[in-house]
Amino acid sequence: MKQPLAPGLYVVATPIGNLSDLSPRAAETLANASLVLAEDTRVTARLLTHAGIKVPMRRYDDHSTDRDRAEIVERLSGEAVALVSDAGTPLISDPGYKLVREARVAGQEVHTIPGPCAAVAALTLAGLPTDRFLFAGFLPSKAKARGEAIAELAPIRATLVFYESGPRLADSLGALADQMGDREAAVAREITKLHEECVTGSLSQLAGRYADSPPKGEIVIVVAPPTQQPEPSQADLDAALGEALNRLSPSRAAAEVAQQLDVPRKRAYARALELSSK
Repeated sequence: MKQPLAPGLYVVATPIGNLSDLSPRAAETLANASLVLAEDTRVTARLLTHAGIKVPMRRYDDHSTDRDRAEIVERLSGEAVALVSDAGTPLISDPGYKLVREARVAGQEVHTIPGPCAAVAALTLAGLPTDRFLFAGFLPSKAKARGEAIAELAPIRATLVFYESGPRLADSLGALADQMGDREAAVAREITKLHEECVTGSLSQLAGRYADSPPKGEIVIVVAPPTQQPEPSQADLDAALGEALNRLSPSRAAAEVAQQLDVPRKRAYARALELSSK
């Protein structure tokens, strides 16, 4: 029997593989919603059939227009609308944040029904530090853009989590190894499914493993944070600043060296002023 839900938007996490992972609360929410917004209605139809749920569906994805969102937000004042992705938690590398933002701007209620997330599940399998992590979604497919993205992420002192496809996996692992060094890493795939696996090793080892045999299924790469480097000595700082001051002003030289040696910018700037005044 349907139990009316309060009007608003319900962001509902769905299984990432094993349909039994649909929570009772998620199933109840979907069953009692007036409408389910689905990234791919065919995929969501299989889930709803498994759970014995019959409810109207409408496609909502990255190609949905401003007009589509406006129509949905207008319905939220009197209806309960559920948002799902093909698998896992909506908005995590999936469409949805614009809809949530516009619903909030319009003063509509937004509720979350938490559940499976491939990025978090992979972290629990990888055996790498989890006290601080950064989810970076998919790396760009073009080599230049991918290199720029990796360069930006490389200095971050956190475990990094990426989504990837089988055909691109070896190239991405190789690019990560080239620019980040041979860090510990893990490749988790088919999480919660029959052929779930999590392979660990260095980035170069994993790149070699998958070079000639790209795997199938949904894939998550987990990369360890950079190793803690010893604090640079005064001589190291002076040498780096001396070289940079030949090219740059004291402030710009200090900024470059502070990032390069991972020292406080104030320390680098003070020493740059001292060296430039000699």
